[in-house]
Amino acid sequence: NTWFMYYDKSVFTEEDVKNLDTMLEKGVVSFPFTNSWYLPSFYIGNGCSLFGDGTKEEEGVDFGGDKAVEVTDYLIDLAANPNFKIDADGSGIAGLRDGSISAMFSGSWDANGVKEALGENMGAASLPTYTLNGEEKQMMAYAGSKAVGVNPNCKYMVPAVELAIYLGSAQAQRSHYELRNVIPCNTKLMEEKEIMSDPLVMAQNNTFNNTSILQPFVSAMNNCWSPVENMGKAIRNKSVTHENAKEQTEAMNEAMNSSGI
Repeated sequence: NTWFMYYDKSVFTEEDVKNLDTMLEKGVVSFPFTNSWYLPSFYIGNGCSLFGDGTKEEEGVDFGGDKAVEVTDYLIDLAANPNFKIDADGSGIAGLRDGSISAMFSGSWDANGVKEALGENMGAASLPTYTLNGEEKQMMAYAGSKAVGVNPNCKYMVPAVELAIYLGSAQAQRSHYELRNVIPCNTKLMEEKEIMSDPLVMAQNNTFNNTSILQPFVSAMNNCWSPVENMGKAIRNKSVTHENAKEQTEAMNEAMNSSGI
């Protein structure tokens, strides 16, 4: 479970989509700027971290200091770029359909909509870099996984377990892939040429392998969503500026480390 980039191949080349700022010189890019599942990708790309490797709750969140302020300054300019659009409530797919945008960030759940909008020009790729103070930084998505569980107190344990085994089976994963574009994780299915050659599968796998971090499971992660969302909204609304970027970034970092959020 992660997100990656969709783009219009008639506008961007495979080389273009390696860097976000290069893309913004050629076409309009949409991004879920106020969504706290997406916005941290820029901060993580410049060395910010969450709970060490994501499992050490006692280490807290490090979204402060110069490395974080530099990203906030970059995001202020990004939001002001006329070729950058903030995706809200599915506006990305609508923009692809009417030609007002040429790239968006989402996951496999939007594949059918993007395919309908772009047809043969649909491209998919892992996350691009962005250029910060003359250096390329890699955007990093959160990556996770789904699981099938059984209530240990259920009345009919045997059929419940049998159902869980089926839902996690290669057969069920193939059905999810064919019907809903849910990319399988079964190793035998992933060896099949038809699946492995799917650009959608390639984009998600490349994101998992190269441009993502494991989404932290620690309970304190619950404190991180609102402060990042608020930062995105404040930049969008222009209440965060270059003049107060340091102050506002440190306030976000403090809030992410607060148990009161």
